[in-house]
Amino acid sequence: MRRVIVLGSTGSIGRAALDVVRGLAPELGIVGLSAQRDVDTLVRQIREVRPEAVAVPTSAAAAAVRDGVPDWRGEVFHGADATARLAAGPTADIVLVSVVGIAGLAPTLAALNARRDVALATKEVLVAAGAFVMEAAARSGARVLPVDSEPSAIFQCLAGRDPAEVVRLWLTASGGPFLRAPAAAMAAVTPAQALRHPTWRMGPKVTIDSATLMNKGFEVIEAHWLFGVPIDRIDVVIHPQSIVHSCVQLTDGAVLAQLGAADMRLPIQYALTYPARRPSDVAVLDLRRLGALEFEAPDPGRFPLLDYAREALARGGTALTALGAADEIAVQWFLEGRIGFLEIPRLIRRVLDGHRDGAADSLEHILDADRRARADAEAAYAAVLPGGTPGVRPERAP
Repeated sequence: MRRVIVLGSTGSIGRAALDVVRGLAPELGIVGLSAQRDVDTLVRQIREVRPEAVAVPTSAAAAAVRDGVPDWRGEVFHGADATARLAAGPTADIVLVSVVGIAGLAPTLAALNARRDVALATKEVLVAAGAFVMEAAARSGARVLPVDSEPSAIFQCLAGRDPAEVVRLWLTASGGPFLRAPAAAMAAVTPAQALRHPTWRMGPKVTIDSATLMNKGFEVIEAHWLFGVPIDRIDVVIHPQSIVHSCVQLTDGAVLAQLGAADMRLPIQYALTYPARRPSDVAVLDLRRLGALEFEAPDPGRFPLLDYAREALARGGTALTALGAADEIAVQWFLEGRIGFLEIPRLIRRVLDGHRDGAADSLEHILDADRRARADAEAAYAAVLPGGTPGVRPERAP
């Protein structure tokens, strides 16, 4: 049995991962779970899978777990470093990291340092600290396996390929809910509208990132670190149907593509069973019913975050950490109604412009850069954006 720890088990990726494990038992088995807020769902998951250990953020949450499953005798980690201790705790073969944002970095490093493979769904980990994480993986001999559908598609198309044969990576993007929306309407977009993704069902953070195309900018960065391909050979193409998940172009002109249903269980399962493939409950793609598959270039004027991501990767170091931190806080503020949709890229631009780049060569330096970027975002909001008092949504950006 391959023993699996799922960090972020109550989110959309975590629940899908448990569904995959359920379908492949006893080949796969859960030995650890973590949750940040949804303790009720975590308790239900513990009752079902009976893991060896779980992680929660507070002592109150730990007490709620004990009260919810009094007959379970597993270990409960709690505190700021709980997920990292869990990632290095119970004997496991692979740790699936689906924790939102920079919070996924410490447990990813803990798992790698414990020589455990990481199935990585938290793209912000490689955005904030790609070189540092991949160096940790190389030292330990553990693997970082992509869970995002597009990097997973690239990973599958590259299997067995000589890197010298690879000319270009093509990352596909659905374009999100506002692909055809008039530019003038974007200023009035509400969180509820932005969360209505046309093809994927995902958590709130990644859904908003998909609407701004920052999600695709993050995947450009992710693909660079995972596959060692220079940034000028990684492109993004809009593909509204979300059937072709990404492509690899080879030296002879051939283009290899991975197609499949828009279901995250596919890339999750491939990461958890790699290099083997197993039967799946996901609907089989019927090529006879696909119809037209469309592709087009993204509009950088309407979706500037793609260029910001490339700029941060070219700058390197903590500029990437600042990019991830600024996006995380901007998306949070948008979902809370503190800023408008168009203020997301404007706030990120201000943080990048004001960031003092440094080396991302230690966890301390990376987390310090993250804190500085968040403080810069707070300062920009208070000093520059109209309505400058936190908690008051600006009517429009300057």
